[in-house]
Amino acid sequence: MLLGGRTAEELIFHEPTSGAANDIDKATQIARAMVTEYGMSERLGARKFGNGDSEPPPRRPPPHPRPHPPPPPPATPSDIKRMIEAAHDEAWEVLVEYRDVLDALVLRLLEKETVARKEVLELFATVQKRPARGTYTGYGKRLPSDRPPIMPPKELALAASSGLDGMAGPTNGQVLGYGLDGGTVGEGNG
Repeated sequence: MLLGGRTAEELIFHEPTSGAANDIDKATQIARAMVTEYGMSERLGARKFGNGDSEPPPRRPPPHPRPHPPPPPPATPSDIKRMIEAAHDEAWEVLVEYRDVLDALVLRLLEKETVARKEVLELFATVQKRPARGTYTGYGKRLPSDRPPIMPPKELALAASSGLDGMAGPTNGQVLGYGLDGGTVGEGNG
């Protein structure tokens, strides 16, 4: 969470400092790439903007020069800001919810200056992992499938070996309860 330090400054000291400048720079680079390179802007859609400097050079020149993608529209900074603000808001929510854990960590660091992994895990024992959430919301009319991806053979074997005695483990097409016809296993179609 790149904005955790900046958010902690705002929450605790009521004023940000320049200490989080590198984190803010990295967060901005990631958000800009999500918008301009990876097509993750809901408003702009699956398009790439810019000159493609991040792409490796081709092994031999193409027979016809490739046209450069169009420059990003002027409102692109608003897409970047929206992503960064969402991350900043989430960091705020987490730090407010677990302020007691943050304070306990600070007190321990004031005592010892270095805290071992085991001690950090003990201090963070009450912290609940937040549910995974996707940042991409630009599906529009193309809704993702409810059916999960297939499992590679090694994961499939691990899932099968952890099944209950006497019951068959999952197979591709039935992973996470889906039958071969796409319906849910256990509803007469598995």
